[in-house]
Amino acid sequence: MSSLAEYQASLNSLQSQGDSNASLFDSVDARASLAGSNKMEILLFSMGTQEKFGINVFKVKEVCHAMKVTRTPNMPPGVDGIVSLRGHIIPVLDMAKFMNLGSSAKQEKNTMMVTEYSRHILGFLVHDVDRIVRVDWDKVRAADNMMSRSGHLITAITELPDGGLVSILDVEQVLATAFGEDVVGNIDKVERGHELCVFFADDSSVARKKIAELLDKMGVKHMQATNGREALERLKGMADNAMNSGTSLREQIQVILVDAEMPEMDGYVLTQNIKSDHRFDGIPVVMHSSLSSQANRSMGNRVGVDHYVAKFDAAMLSETLRPLLV
Repeated sequence: MSSLAEYQASLNSLQSQGDSNASLFDSVDARASLAGSNKMEILLFSMGTQEKFGINVFKVKEVCHAMKVTRTPNMPPGVDGIVSLRGHIIPVLDMAKFMNLGSSAKQEKNTMMVTEYSRHILGFLVHDVDRIVRVDWDKVRAADNMMSRSGHLITAITELPDGGLVSILDVEQVLATAFGEDVVGNIDKVERGHELCVFFADDSSVARKKIAELLDKMGVKHMQATNGREALERLKGMADNAMNSGTSLREQIQVILVDAEMPEMDGYVLTQNIKSDHRFDGIPVVMHSSLSSQANRSMGNRVGVDHYVAKFDAAMLSETLRPLLV
């Protein structure tokens, strides 16, 4: 477990060296050791309720005192305004109001988490932050929306050693709710002489919808799973069937697309399992993640990921997949 003071001290050290635009985790090799361990680190925070919330620390650039937010015309619903921080104009969301947490939405917010993911920088106003904890993905479960007043904005639930439950924020859903979903524009169909298929795994309903939309426009069949463990079980079942029938799995699936963060089994461990099984030889693994720092790319390379694409850039994902679909 790391204390918030240690976390912030590391951030301040980087900033004092003039590297104000770099994420802490672009420069700390220790975090890369998480690749293949099926663990992640989450920053715990509160919004004035009894409920504990968490966010993957790889998505947090900075934690600072809340500052004056400037209202501007035509802000999307739920966005309080903007702030200027280290040369960036950052949209700011009051998370208690955004998540409809009742009376807690009226409480003063003391802290701002500066987040970076899916090629966006956002400020999240929260009541306060607690500490960083390391959790096992196999103890993280997909959220039942009835378990939290925050409903669809929670992607998963995990339990701390003291028995407390943590609701892990679905930051991709927050982004889509506040600013709308990314549009998949005109995409050329893949030229092929036979049927093509991509198997993808992602716990985000927003991401699954956009991936499916892209593949449909490319004229490519697809199969999907909602977490790494489900994906591995389905893929192994398909490999068993292919082996028993004397066919190649490569004829059924041309590409496997994985998210990095998924309940029960993350994309790094899923990739390790795929790469260690010779039945998947010749099938490239593409990691498609909102975690786009160099540290995360290095983690992917360490476990054998063939290509890494940041969410959600439809054109880039299409360009990456197209030459692999042969």
